[in-house]
Amino acid sequence: MFKKTLQLTYKLGRRIVISVIGVTVLLIGVAMIVLPGPAVVVIPAGLAILSLEFAWAKHWLNKMKDGANTTVDWFKKRRADPCAGNSALEVVPKEDKAA
Repeated sequence: MFKKTLQLTYKLGRRIVISVIGVTVLLIGVAMIVLPGPAVVVIPAGLAILSLEFAWAKHWLNKMKDGANTTVDWFKKRRADPCAGNSALEVVPKEDKAA
């Protein structure tokens, strides 16, 4: 009986500690969106800590990973073909009025 109570207390304590640390890191990251700091690094770190205990945090962390992978792929494609998608920025030669 004592062993089971101790085990439940440990699990609950672990969950509380992970929640407090994860939420703190996540809130610091959210504050860094408007304050100077690496919010792009701190927010996923907070979600990673929270994902140790919560499925919703793992879901949002996976969504952030997918978004980051999509962005990296877009930049790789742009690097391979720098003129891709620049139709709005194309330089159109001016017609010569003298001719």
